[in-house]
Amino acid sequence: MKLILLTSPDFFIEEDKILTTLFEEGLDILHLRKPQSEPVFCERLLTLLPEEYHHRIVVHDHFYLKEEFNLMGIHLSHHNPTPPPDYHDTLTRTCYTLDEVAQLKRQSKYVILKNVFDSISEPSYVARFTEQDLRQTTRQGIIDKHVMAQGGIALENISQVRQYGFGGVVIRGDLWRRFNIHRGYDYKDLIAHFRKLRQATD
Repeated sequence: MKLILLTSPDFFIEEDKILTTLFEEGLDILHLRKPQSEPVFCERLLTLLPEEYHHRIVVHDHFYLKEEFNLMGIHLSHHNPTPPPDYHDTLTRTCYTLDEVAQLKRQSKYVILKNVFDSISEPSYVARFTEQDLRQTTRQGIIDKHVMAQGGIALENISQVRQYGFGGVVIRGDLWRRFNIHRGYDYKDLIAHFRKLRQATD
């Protein structure tokens, strides 16, 4: 399974060091999502990350960064639903319903299905699908290796996600809650947990 990480929405001092270490530890893909951020701060973060990892980064905003830093691709969602004119490179998308998955996955490198479980980082986002929904959709061939699960993904439920047939998981809260971005400098616990996530998805 693919192991995909969504960045913290906020920038912080140790961020480039942590992300570089996560790539070194086997992170497959990083989704750079900084809502309402100034482009210059995203540029700075990308400049601090080794170029050898740029081709494994997808941007959610400021789509020009894709070409400027030779990134993997751009991500479309309800906030940014349309690619730039004449864009014909890698696209990924957020889907909020199983019908959207069926409709959009063929137009995308992969799609991310949100709210698979109750969110860890945003309690107002609750699971939108029953176990029966997901198993039936898997039998129909809608959930497959081109669909990634997001929402409440944690070490404890990755095996369940695998059983549903998803091609990967998108991690956010389960990892970032292990580091205080405002006061923390020691990120050993975060890296140790990431290694467990990597092992669970291998």
